[in-house]
Amino acid sequence: MMARFRPLLFICFAALLSACASSPSSTLGELPRTPQASTQELLKQAEASDASEAALLRLSAADKSLQQGNLSQTRQILDQVQLDQLKPAQQVFARTLEAELALAEQDPARALAAFEHPAFERLAELPVDQQLRSQIARAKAFEANDQLFEAARERTFIAPMLSGEQATRNHEAIWALVSKLPEGKLQPTDDSDLSGWLSLAMAVKQAGTLGQQQRAVDAWVAQNPEHPAARTLPEPLEKLRQLADKPLSHVALLLPMDGSLANVARALRDGFLAAHLEAGDNLRIELFDSTRIASLDDFYRQASAAGVELVVGPLDKELVRQLAARDALPLTTLALNYSDADQTAPPQLFQFGLAAEDEAREVARRAWADGHRRAVALTPRGDWGNRVLDAFRLQWQEQGGTLVAAEPLAEPIELANQIADLLQVRSASRAQGSNEAPPTRRQDVDFLFLAATPQQAQQVKPTLVFQYAGDLPVYATSHLHAATNNRSQYLDLEGIRFAETPWLLDPQLPLRQDIERKWPQAQGSLGRLYAMGADAYLLAPRLNQLLALPETELQGLSGTLMLTPKQRIERHLPWAEFRGGEVQRLQDEAD
Repeated sequence: MMARFRPLLFICFAALLSACASSPSSTLGELPRTPQASTQELLKQAEASDASEAALLRLSAADKSLQQGNLSQTRQILDQVQLDQLKPAQQVFARTLEAELALAEQDPARALAAFEHPAFERLAELPVDQQLRSQIARAKAFEANDQLFEAARERTFIAPMLSGEQATRNHEAIWALVSKLPEGKLQPTDDSDLSGWLSLAMAVKQAGTLGQQQRAVDAWVAQNPEHPAARTLPEPLEKLRQLADKPLSHVALLLPMDGSLANVARALRDGFLAAHLEAGDNLRIELFDSTRIASLDDFYRQASAAGVELVVGPLDKELVRQLAARDALPLTTLALNYSDADQTAPPQLFQFGLAAEDEAREVARRAWADGHRRAVALTPRGDWGNRVLDAFRLQWQEQGGTLVAAEPLAEPIELANQIADLLQVRSASRAQGSNEAPPTRRQDVDFLFLAATPQQAQQVKPTLVFQYAGDLPVYATSHLHAATNNRSQYLDLEGIRFAETPWLLDPQLPLRQDIERKWPQAQGSLGRLYAMGADAYLLAPRLNQLLALPETELQGLSGTLMLTPKQRIERHLPWAEFRGGEVQRLQDEAD
């Protein structure tokens, strides 16, 4: 652990001790300098210098190389430095460089490991600039490793020592971190400044509407006038305070009541209306049938004349594409589907749906958090399967993972050979009388990403067992979960982990119980659509709030909802596993 002093003591000691740091008699040793020479010139000088001077020159060269973005050269230079022969100041510098390099290479676990060195016990004796550099790198490593509380604690500790633009960036970073924490982690600590940040985040999270959040921020400022966040509100909260608090009074639901999407539309409508009844507010909701309107222009003219303030819909993907192709819309619109990913949409358009891509990204995040690094994938043929695989691949590779192989799901009769090829195993030694040792699967794969229907998924797990790969972890999207509570079906999915809506993982939800009493067809997988309808109601009055506070997370029934820069609602889902013929919810990563 890094040594820590409170800031006043810290600053007093730092000036005195930093002077000693460069003294030849100091046990700390000198820190590398920042000469004007090029990387190659520094390395050339190192070749002609004694061991101690050569180490300092190489560290300077590695630092310069890292600042220039040459990661491979930085690694080569650091590999030439014998860490155990350096003095503590140089060890701190070298290890901090290691951490910064690891972060640039998207390996936060290695970055955190770099700080586990005894030399950091003397960090407080080094010049302030080095202390700040090390602790900022450590905070970034915590954040990249999803240890948001620890990152916020680190940044809160160094905040009094920063000034100017660096202080402003750190101030905003603290709020960004604490605002992402779940309520269970927003508890008081021994650090009064950090406790203040946590209580501010709690106040904002517990307030529901925009007006309630504004009043919560004002009350917190009045109660904590000397806190850094009260003296200078983080920019998102300042924007929040400036938003006009005008309650939403009239909403149009634009849904297809006939045709192939009618059943989906009815579930969304009923979920929306049930959430409205549960809330008990005075919102007026007017239904428009998208299959009966002459054109979108006619609809918007009619809705505007009726005093509609927000449109929820349309559902049909082609209509959403048409809206996204416009420069502007007459009314703010929350579409219940998505346009093409590369389509630029007007500022009045928000998009929300049960995107399979969200779940694919969720798989990548969960598998990474569980320690996996190398994946293979099986997804359906066609456009849907391609989109799911692309979403998984992009998220997985962005995190630093490797996709070893990916295949479209074969028909059941071909599945055994497909999995054998994918995992480089064969079952030939099953022949009676064979003296060969049973084959084993390839060992350079940590898990299988699966997007499949329940029927397809029921074939995959037994086939893995047959092909000597029953130990390979499987992570899947929710599409394999039929939500029928069919024990025999679930036994064929034993051990598979999958992302799922909070709605289907909690039968005790009051709104779910109420809806299932009124509409028995809401039981099972159709419940996801009722959850989405209820979440559309949750989102409707909060769209400006999400724009002002881009880090805001709404705890919905179809997932935890966040707004992306393209104004698409992205869902983060909880996790479950098939165990003994039942669905068991897993502990959330943040718990």
